[in-house]
Amino acid sequence: MQGNRLPEQIGGLIQLTRWREHIIYDVPLTLLGALLAVQASGGSLDWRLIMVILANIFAVAYAFMINDIEDAPDDARDPARAAKNPISSGRIHARIGYAVCRMVAVIALALYAFGGLEVLLIGMATLLLSHLYSWRAVRLKAYPVTDIVSHSLMLSGLLMLAGYYLYHNQPGIVWLVAAGVTLISVYGQLYNQLRDYDMDKAAGLHNTAIILGERNTRLALYLTIASAGLCLLAAIVQGVFPLWLAVALGASIVASILFAGGSHLDARGTEVVDVSGRYQMQALIVINLTIIIWLAASLLIQFQIL
Repeated sequence: MQGNRLPEQIGGLIQLTRWREHIIYDVPLTLLGALLAVQASGGSLDWRLIMVILANIFAVAYAFMINDIEDAPDDARDPARAAKNPISSGRIHARIGYAVCRMVAVIALALYAFGGLEVLLIGMATLLLSHLYSWRAVRLKAYPVTDIVSHSLMLSGLLMLAGYYLYHNQPGIVWLVAAGVTLISVYGQLYNQLRDYDMDKAAGLHNTAIILGERNTRLALYLTIASAGLCLLAAIVQGVFPLWLAVALGASIVASILFAGGSHLDARGTEVVDVSGRYQMQALIVINLTIIIWLAASLLIQFQIL
């Protein structure tokens, strides 16, 4: 009996990390920061980038794990959400979940340390925000503004900065890019709150979407996207990105239309709650492909192959 229980618990713990939901964000954001830093400093990518990518993955896994553990009583009210939460479904005891969470945090900090003091401090800030965001004694996610700010920083802005500070410590106009990606994450959180509106309201939360109401939250979605676009456009005009990257961007857009055009599902595979959700997967394909092409070209140049 115990022999069957162990694989189930291991599977539940892997599920608790929800790695499939965030690895498509963690890796490109870290790479984006590193590539921007190398371009600004004239330096070279090295093995430490792998350490920081892994550190960001573990840090975000910690954020998702502590969130599901703390939200288990609320998720238990909804059969669909309970099935996705191994704590609510009874596959894992909360005590085990907390123990593994601590291990994940320690591993993340050890990996951040390879990037130096500044990267380690950014990693510590990411983990602290991740904890305070969900921990019921504080629960930043339950309050307007703090829910959006903490979420967007720990799952976007800080991840990119960890990659950047690995190779350079003077962001300058790169702050515009950091602001842009953070605002995109703000959009994502507002979208998620819109999707979970009824559930969060029943749970007694007073997050930003509930305070704004559904109509104003939809308006905020588009204002946030527009603001992010302006930040990134300003960064492009000031030459933050190499000019040739426009070709990679164009090719990535074509690929996204071919492989993810007209979807009725959002990036999390659920029915869209706003028309913008139909283009989330396309946007992810564009961002990931463009950064992969940039990374490949940088490595080819660095090793004098190109």
